[in-house]
Order: sequence, then C-alpha cells, then structure tokens
Amino acid sequence: MASEIKNEAPGSVPEGFERLPEGLGFGDRLQPFYRRVRDNKVSFGLIVQEQHLNLMGIIHGGALMTLADIAAATSIHLLRDQPAPSPTINLSFDFMAPGRPGRWLETRADHVQVKRRFGFCSGAIYDGDNPVLRYSGAFYFPDHGGLGVAPGDAHKLNLLMGDDGAIRG
Repeated sequence: MASEIKNEAPGSVPEGFERLPEGLGFGDRLQPFYRRVRDNKVSFGLIVQEQHLNLMGIIHGGALMTLADIAAATSIHLLRDQPAPSPTINLSFDFMAPGRPGRWLETRADHVQVKRRFGFCSGAIYDGDNPVLRYSGAFYFPDHGGLGVAPGDAHKLNLLMGDDGAIRG
C-alpha cells in the first residue's frame, strides 16, 4: 500500500498528525506519539527516539508491538463507532526491517472487520513505503460489565479515536 506521505524529512511529523496527550497508560511509553483520523481511518506514528531503542540501537520490538496493538484496537473502535474496553485475544507480528533512530514510523490498517463480539484488524507499520512490521489481531467485545474503564478514564478511549470519539473524515 503506497503512502501519500513520503519520508523525505525523517525527523518531522507529517501534516494532519496531532500529538496525543500523556496519561494514556502504558501507551505513554511511546511518547511523543501522534494520531491522525482521516477518511474514516486512524493512523498512529512516532519519530524513533532514544527512549524507544533497544541495545542494538534500533526501535525495540515491544515499542512496535505496543504501537500496533493501539492502532489495531483503535481502528476497530473507529469502525464500530463505539469506544469500549476490548481485550486483545490474539496479536501476531512479523518483523520485517529495523526502525532506525530519527525515522518517522506510521501505522496503516489495511483490513478492519467487526463481528457481533469480535473485531479483527491487520496492517503494518511503515518507514515511508517500506514495511517495518506487519500485524494481525483479534479483539473481544464483552457482553457484560466485568471489564470497565477506571473511574474518570472513559475519555481516554475517545482521545485515541479523535476529540469526541466520532468518526472523522
């Protein structure tokens, strides 16, 4: 899938991406990271910085997997237009290339499907047009109140989808 964003300036954030606030739980480990909602799709991205690196000097696999998990789950919520806790029940990854310091990495979902109790998403994290990681995941939509969001934290799900959680074009 060709990107409309070229990685000509690897250390810059592409147009349309907004920085996400801190306070999003484990996802804060990716900070600073960014989101763009356009054409009923959500993308996340970050510039690979020192705090994202492993001992080999490339982005840590855990950082890539966290970014993919957030992107897949949020893509499903956006299609559902219903943010709610949805535990990841399976998430698989193929590491394809190293993410190098100073490079802009961006998620792109290429298949999102929602069923009654499950959501599915596959996509990749790219450096320009070059895939760094492929991902595929399945998420559960509980039909009970046993999984909730901590008091005062419901707005955080909406922050990932857009200001008010509505689908934006």
